[in-house]
Amino acid sequence: MGMTLYVGTKNLSSWSLRPYLALAQTGAAFETEVIELDRPDTKAKILGVNPAGRVPVLVHDGLAIWDSLAICEYAAELFPQAGLWPADRAERARARSVSAEMHSGFAALRTNMPMNIAARKPGTGHTPEALADAARITAIWRELRGAPGVTARGPFLFGSFTIADAMFAPVTTRFVTYGVDVDETARAYIAAITDHPAMRAWRGEPAAS
Repeated sequence: MGMTLYVGTKNLSSWSLRPYLALAQTGAAFETEVIELDRPDTKAKILGVNPAGRVPVLVHDGLAIWDSLAICEYAAELFPQAGLWPADRAERARARSVSAEMHSGFAALRTNMPMNIAARKPGTGHTPEALADAARITAIWRELRGAPGVTARGPFLFGSFTIADAMFAPVTTRFVTYGVDVDETARAYIAAITDHPAMRAWRGEPAAS
């Protein structure tokens, strides 16, 4: 049996986007099945693939793995050659730390600026709490992108694309949707995520020429 990733509405489901990007980075073949959210049959369809009642869920050889970070970790173990975590132990620890912070934190940003890739709502949701979350996120990006040698290795948080980038990718869309003012480092990082081939595929756009 192959791998199937069940995701929510692509425009809205930040949790679904994260494991999709991680799996795409491996280069492995997998199917993506969209379960549209907020429909009369949404709950039944999700329960049909995940007894926890949530998407995303990855089904691989009869095994169901849910939770975005758990799926990313599974992909990293299944395809170690993809380098979904940095090879260096210290960098790997930092990548796991910021990924976990993104996974469990920033409630004000999530609440006030929910992911909506197609929308443009500049200024909406700019509460003090949400902007404080945004400031912490951009500080993480500056710190990681400013680490010695990272920029030379590539445009992402640890040079090449890792799970940390998959975790922060939905935030980059929020900053665009809601017109959050960011510095040059953040703008460059947002551009790198926006142009990533898997991100373009998620949006239904052709690969960059």
